[in-house]
This record gives sequence, structure tokens and C-alpha cells, in this order.
Amino acid sequence: MSHSAPREGVIRRVLATERQDFRDHLLRLGRESRRTRFGGSVSDAYVAAHAERVFEGDALVYGWFLDGIIRAAAELHPIGHRLKATAEAAFSVEEPWQDGGVGSALLGRIMRSARNRGISRLVLSCLPDNVRMQRIANKHGARLEWQEGDVIGSINPPLPTPLSMWRELLDESHGFLTVLFDPLRPSRPLEAAE
Repeated sequence: MSHSAPREGVIRRVLATERQDFRDHLLRLGRESRRTRFGGSVSDAYVAAHAERVFEGDALVYGWFLDGIIRAAAELHPIGHRLKATAEAAFSVEEPWQDGGVGSALLGRIMRSARNRGISRLVLSCLPDNVRMQRIANKHGARLEWQEGDVIGSINPPLPTPLSMWRELLDESHGFLTVLFDPLRPSRPLEAAE
């Protein structure tokens, strides 16, 4: 069963072939949401390059899809060597869907993903005026510290269990089937997906 978020949306992994959809989501962020997501004002070219880079490394991206369109996303970026077991999480929610529980649902999904990959420390960084992100992080047990003009949240996910791994396997399978059979999913020409 897929992890459902408020407003009937579904959270699933964003595939590398959907990088344009992820980029389009980031480009739809309003000025303030883009500033809080990236820690400052950034250009469309910067956003497009970021969306491309995310899928070239070890990061995982989860999207909150509504009617087949990514309206919110969460990124899990491993930091340093894999054995260090630290990762950073980043979130973006388009304005019409903010304050509805979507960001919190995405953080829950990211925490389970981090847990099942042996990540023992999940780091969230936000601007001091990003009260939404701080509230969501607090809700999930983050320890918040103010460092060099940013707020850094730290969460220590529990160790993986067979149940947590099984649940993620079910979510991933459901997400893959959704990609294959979702009639609402916008289609792109094959050359655009490459």
C-alpha cells in the first residue's frame, strides 16, 4: 500500500525518467517557496541544473503526486562516504498544497527510506524564517539548532526492522505499478524522457 498524503495525493519515488516532471515542479514554486527551498533566490537555470544533478548521484527523490503531477517533493542526499550513515533531506511544496500535511507526510516517507538504508542521522537545513519546516521537523522529533544563520535539524531514525523494510517494498512496488498504469499521468515523448 502506498503512503498516502492529504488531499488524495500519493507519495512514490520519482524515477530518473521523470526528471523533467521534477524540474517542472521546482520551477512552479513561487518566489518565496523557492527561496526557502534553496536557501536564497535562485534562477530558473539553477533550478533546472539542480533537478538534473539530483538524478546523477546517490540521491533519492519522492514526489507527492496529485492527478499525475508532482506537487511536492522530498530529496534524500547521502553525505560523504556511504558508511558515514548521514544524509540531508530537502523539501518543496507548491503553494496551494502547503499547510495541508503534505510536507509532514513526505518527511515521514524520507525517514523510513533513511532508516531502511542504515542512515543513522538525517539532517535538515532551513532558513530561520522557514517556520513551516521547523514545525514539521519538530513534529518528527528533530533537534533544532541555530548555526551560522541557518536552522539545522537533526533526526536519528531507528534501526530498520523487517516490517519497515517490507512496508517500503510494498510502497515501491505500488509506486512502480502506478507509473505503469496511471491513466492520469501526463505522457511525454520517449526522447523527452531520455
